[in-house]
Amino acid sequence: MEYWLDKLAQADFDRIVVNTHYFSELVEQYLAGSSYRGKVSLMHEQNLLGTAGTVLRHRQLFEAGPVLVAHADNLTDFDAEWLMREHAQRPPHCAMTMMTFLADDPKSGGIVELSREHVVQAFHEKVQNPPGNLANAAVYIFEKEIVEFIASIGGGFIDLSTQVIPHFLGKIYAVSHLGFHRDIGSMESWRQSQIDYPGERPENTAADGWRQLLDADGARLATIIRQLESAE
Repeated sequence: MEYWLDKLAQADFDRIVVNTHYFSELVEQYLAGSSYRGKVSLMHEQNLLGTAGTVLRHRQLFEAGPVLVAHADNLTDFDAEWLMREHAQRPPHCAMTMMTFLADDPKSGGIVELSREHVVQAFHEKVQNPPGNLANAAVYIFEKEIVEFIASIGGGFIDLSTQVIPHFLGKIYAVSHLGFHRDIGSMESWRQSQIDYPGERPENTAADGWRQLLDADGARLATIIRQLESAE
């Protein structure tokens, strides 16, 4: 989260909303000691609303203009200002800009097929034989049209990948991030990212205690994994 907040702060975002659910108290502890706490609003979901349901919950933000939406379980060195510039130059009929990247494991993500104008024509979410490795990076800029469509679906759990993106095929502008981008939602990927990530540590040093906590938890988790492996 520190990496994400650092990137957004550098791009002069002054309103950042962090959605919480699992281990929400740890996120709250981190932000309480962060220099970014004045820019961040926490919104807790007792019951998950889905990736699109969360966007709908913050519908009022779209009154001020387009909104950047990102899945923070990705580690990336993208430039938020670059993405906003690309969105400003999108084809006029596109209501969404989607960042893409070349995936190491295309079966585990959403693979896109593009027109010559870099508009998404087809989307394949976690299929066994994807037609390529250009993947949805789960970093978007949405126009108001997107949240209005989500509202038309109704309440409850609403998913971006299965319910929203397919509806907007032909109206999604795709821009390729050529730097580092990886889903760190698994322990294996998270560990490998500690080795591969080329970026520098963010300037915010208020989270040193949080890093120590993570290091301690990581050591404890590794011990538990070894114990389970021994038991097997």
